[in-house]
Amino acid sequence: MKIFSTKDANFQAEFDELLKRGAMDIDGVTSIVKGLLDEIKNDGNSALKGHIAKFDRWEPSSDDALAVSTASMEEAYNNIDSTLRDALHLAYDRIENYHQKLMPKSWFDFEKSGTMLGQKVTAVDSAGLYIPGGKAAYPSSLLMNAIPAIVAGVEEIVVCTPAPDNELNELLLAACHLCKVTKVFKVGGASAIGAMAYGTETIPKVDVITGPGNIFVATAKKLVYGEVNIDMIAGPSEIGILADSSAREDFIAIDLLSQAEHDEMASSILITTDASLAAKVAAKVEEFLGTLSREEIARKSIEERGAIIITESIDEAIKLMNEIAPEHLEVLTQNPMDLLAKIKHAGAIFLGEYTPEPIGDYIAGPNHTLPTGGTAKFYSPLSVDHFLKKSSIISMSREGLDEIGEACALIANTEGLTAHEESVRIRLK
Repeated sequence: MKIFSTKDANFQAEFDELLKRGAMDIDGVTSIVKGLLDEIKNDGNSALKGHIAKFDRWEPSSDDALAVSTASMEEAYNNIDSTLRDALHLAYDRIENYHQKLMPKSWFDFEKSGTMLGQKVTAVDSAGLYIPGGKAAYPSSLLMNAIPAIVAGVEEIVVCTPAPDNELNELLLAACHLCKVTKVFKVGGASAIGAMAYGTETIPKVDVITGPGNIFVATAKKLVYGEVNIDMIAGPSEIGILADSSAREDFIAIDLLSQAEHDEMASSILITTDASLAAKVAAKVEEFLGTLSREEIARKSIEERGAIIITESIDEAIKLMNEIAPEHLEVLTQNPMDLLAKIKHAGAIFLGEYTPEPIGDYIAGPNHTLPTGGTAKFYSPLSVDHFLKKSSIISMSREGLDEIGEACALIANTEGLTAHEESVRIRLK
């Protein structure tokens, strides 16, 4: 791994390159994606089936062939190993419990005059979940997207996932059955986003689309935003680790690799106050690389987008990590809780040496759909909030209007909106 120090003469240039890690050439694919979306919008299922034949190498024989039967989902659930089934149930229960704690409540406030103000929280009617698919599909992605929607109270949940060569991952189907999702379609990429955003003869139009995907999916989500709501524009996975001399090099090394094995574009960054630890971690990463099933992917990620930064103090390390704003942040220090207040920007924060990032990916409870590429400075993890909307409530009494109506009319008059002014004054007379 590349190792450099904040004392190096070219440090700022090296660090600025790290900050560009999440850059995606959305402009470069926008025209392609817009063309696909326009075809879906104009031609519905006909365009959809053409895209599937082109990109996923199979031709749906009818509109019905786009859908996955509930019987096949139930069969997949019944066929998985009982130990794995129990693990999925445990994950479901923990994710559900966590997201139930996030649910906001409607509220009402009564003033002495009799005026009532409040907020009503309601779920969107429908949600579209995009789950990257094929033989390498991840059931955890389905759980992390479906459960918050279920907890929020969404009535209609639509899942789209690609099926290369008309094959779907059995674990994904099992997870769909566990979540009681009945509308699952074998559609992937930008086409799936378009289908859920505009609706086709088979796939319902939804109110919000969530879920990760490649640059074509991310671009499609950006282009349909406004037609529907979206969760975020997510890029390649990443991990940042803050460590002092108390941290173990083997824990750090394997945790860095847990993200590197996702994707050649993933980034793994360690910031430490201990130069000796930095060298040990680099050596351990090399040792572990040879044991990985996805060694080639992880190695490219580590070599091109991995980095170890040595700082003079833990405060300097935190300052740099806040600038990076990583998707996942592990704090492996003597007293990690002491640093929590200083951490401002991170998608998910993992405190202590027995809290590896993968525990958050699967089973801890918080969502693993997180902001990447520095967007943790303004985005939040996927949660029930993405499937909810809020309505303001106002009920004025006559006494209440008498108290504040004149001020309201004055402001309306100043803006030159005489009907606004008179709407209030007619009630004050």
